[in-house]
Amino acid sequence: MVQVKRICCIGAGYVGGPTCSVIAQMCPDVTVTVVDVNEDRIQAWNSDSLPIFEPGLQEVVESCRGVNLFFSTDINTAIKDADLVFISVNTPTKTFGIGKGRAADLKYIEACARRIADVSSGCKIVVEKSTVPVRAAESIRRIFNANTKSSLNFQVLSNPEFLAEGTAISDLKNPDRVLIGGDETPEGQRAIEALRAIYEHWVPKSKIITTNTWSSELSKLAANAFLAQRISSINSISALCEVTGADVEEVAHAIGTDQRIGSRFLKASVGFGGSCFQKDVLNLVYLCEALNLPEVARYWQQVIEINDYQRRRFSSRIIGCLFNTVTDKKIAVLGFAFKKNTGDTRESSSIYISRYLMDEGARLHIYDPKVKSEQIIQDLSQPTLTHGDDPSRVSRLVTVSTDPYAACEDAHAIVICTEWDMFKELDYERIYKAMLKPAFIFDGRRILDDLHDQLQHIGFQVETIGKRVSKRSSFATSNDISNPDQLPPPKKTKV
Repeated sequence: MVQVKRICCIGAGYVGGPTCSVIAQMCPDVTVTVVDVNEDRIQAWNSDSLPIFEPGLQEVVESCRGVNLFFSTDINTAIKDADLVFISVNTPTKTFGIGKGRAADLKYIEACARRIADVSSGCKIVVEKSTVPVRAAESIRRIFNANTKSSLNFQVLSNPEFLAEGTAISDLKNPDRVLIGGDETPEGQRAIEALRAIYEHWVPKSKIITTNTWSSELSKLAANAFLAQRISSINSISALCEVTGADVEEVAHAIGTDQRIGSRFLKASVGFGGSCFQKDVLNLVYLCEALNLPEVARYWQQVIEINDYQRRRFSSRIIGCLFNTVTDKKIAVLGFAFKKNTGDTRESSSIYISRYLMDEGARLHIYDPKVKSEQIIQDLSQPTLTHGDDPSRVSRLVTVSTDPYAACEDAHAIVICTEWDMFKELDYERIYKAMLKPAFIFDGRRILDDLHDQLQHIGFQVETIGKRVSKRSSFATSNDISNPDQLPPPKKTKV
């Protein structure tokens, strides 16, 4: 069996950094080098201020950095020295050309494959760690076959990650499963065993699943599609609950006790975000269309449509409750990350809700404990989100606050977009006294359920997802802006 003593990981992002840090900690006899073209990112990995926030990550990195864990921009040397190379680079959704808005852009994967082929010698195991479309391994293999010398031998494996941001370290140390896909040839099986041996340092053999390459690649897309589907399913029920007077939390609990369904991912909210769910579902939609499976494509496209609808519906509810206009009104947005315990804002529902409110002229004061102000401004300034010819719109309408109380002062409404625990512990009496009246709270994450009576006693008008809380007059009509169908769907998810 091939013995792996040196590992190179190309890509020092949310997947490569934490994954290889845990491998280094769990495999002290293996040298792990994480490389990236971004010098600032590598400097951050070598500092006391890591480039990403993840509970427990700092301790893992500090325990083995400089011992058997290294971060470097010397990509070629790391590839040459390695027995096994992880490809862990970004695979964004294409923004132009064939498959725009749905297909994965594999330009970084291809660039990695060509670089590995160019600088390598001897035998190498190359592992897809990035989320890729089915048969991407075949593309990598074709590049190797067309560019390798007689002294070279490559084996390509698929080893998708199943991390949840905010619990990534726990997920890596105690995974539900580790999936390894490879060729069914003797050489392919030896490569699988070599990677399996790395994980067996801490993962029970029964949790390591081996398949062919194609099954492994599709399993990653399918897993995220199923999780996203559950969120869209419960969010669709939340809309029904608000109309009928049911409580979506009670409905979710009732159906979640059925062992055939289970309780996880049945939390109604303003919609899913993050780097994977939307990208992978859209990738699956494109794959089905390309393979002439239009009915299957439409089925999975509806998961995205419901997510977009939930964001528009929540935004229109804010506008409707504020007397059908938010123009020049200060609104405090609490939370900008796509979920708690991370600083990642990719595809965060906060971005879309902020955009809808900005389109109506609202003045937003945004607070998040882990997202930097530069990131918030950058996300809201993206060309796909900014409308009109006024480049100063974001700077005019958005203020990033460093204190939640300052964000809420003189505000007409508070909008909770991220489920940070600290938002449950704020002094809401103090906040209410400093707000304009009537003062509204829009709980997009259902984190204040236990405080509803207290908040109403203080004087707040409370609105939440999937439940009627405050008795209110409807200022909306079927033709005004509070109708979610009047708000334009996000451009990047239109098919």
